Amino acid sequence: MFVKNEACKVTPCEPGVTRRVMAYSDQLMMCEITFEKGAEGNLHKHPHEQITYIAEGSFLFTIDGESQVVNKGDSVFMPSDSMHGVKCLEAGKLVDVFNPKREDFLK
Repeated sequence: MFVKNEACKVTPCEPGVTRRVMAYSDQLMMCEITFEKGAEGNLHKHPHEQITYIAEGSFLFTIDGESQVVNKGDSVFMPSDSMHGVKCLEAGKLVDVFNPKREDFLK
């Protein structure tokens, strides 16, 4: 029930991007994603719904061809199977929540 950040494995993603899988159940998963300035989360899609909270920094998100800058305190919703990606404009952290959990993140 309690997940300590320092106990979570850091997984490299794209260059300048790391992920920590935090708390999760079969239906829900939360991850902390850290970005260096200029790093990108490449365009991709998945069957999971995703909500992202911008904990630190500034990011340019693109969802199904629409782009917008979001900053600390903002949030973004990515529907199931939407094509989305992100570019980090100012070093920061995102908190991603997925429904259901991302099995691929646990391998």
